[in-house]
Amino acid sequence: MNSCDYMKRKLSICLFGLSLMVLATSCGEYNKVLKSTDYNYKYEYAKKAFEKKKYGQATTILADLVTVFKGTANAEESLYLLGLSHYENKDYMNSGSYFKTYYQHYPKGQYAELARYYAGYGYYLDSPDPQLDQTGTYKAIEELQSFLDYFPKSDKATIAQNAIFELQDKLVLKELQNAQLYYNLGNYLGNNYESAVIVAKNAIKDYPYSKYKEDLEMLVLKARFQEANQSVDIKKAERFRDVIDEYYSFINDYPQSENRKEADNIYEIAKKFVKE
Repeated sequence: MNSCDYMKRKLSICLFGLSLMVLATSCGEYNKVLKSTDYNYKYEYAKKAFEKKKYGQATTILADLVTVFKGTANAEESLYLLGLSHYENKDYMNSGSYFKTYYQHYPKGQYAELARYYAGYGYYLDSPDPQLDQTGTYKAIEELQSFLDYFPKSDKATIAQNAIFELQDKLVLKELQNAQLYYNLGNYLGNNYESAVIVAKNAIKDYPYSKYKEDLEMLVLKARFQEANQSVDIKKAERFRDVIDEYYSFINDYPQSENRKEADNIYEIAKKFVKE
């Protein structure tokens, strides 16, 4: 080993040892804080831990302090900081709970606007995939809408509104997937085409400006066509009239649709069964 490599190795060992000493000192101070009965000292440490992005330490200390500080000058800030520590730690369920507690106790508090915003936006970030239960998505929409109701001129209003639109589209996508599932089932154990139409039309009614509206309307047209095509002869004429009605509705809304050719083909078949 040459002298240069030896010096590098020695320096590396020294730095590693120094890091261990700093870590040991830091852990020692944290343990000292946990055992301390000096609440102001603990609070100052929690704030420093937050600034250093040690959110786990901050939440542990603040969780004890918010009870101790009730009715004191530090009560409001400590509760908000606890919520924010959980938020920065990506624990959005707990952060939302603490933020909600904050704005309920301090509706006109210093951090009321941010508490309402972060409560909703945290739930937005935590919103599940469309195929899963959407309780969290509804909760996010509710909190974000509440934020907009209270602070419509906030500089975060546009972000909140866009988040609501995205969450609503997620709900619509789930309904589209449900309608598609009914469509795929066809006449298995009943008229699932009618169920597909009902689910799709309800989604269109509830969210008329969704980006999935065209897909929903096309699915309605296809479901009506399959329902008519597989009907007994006595019902075909009536049901194909419904198909034609859906066709005209679709092409009026989306004359340049990528699905136009398929829609036109459905219409050409349907009109053969309907007397003009």
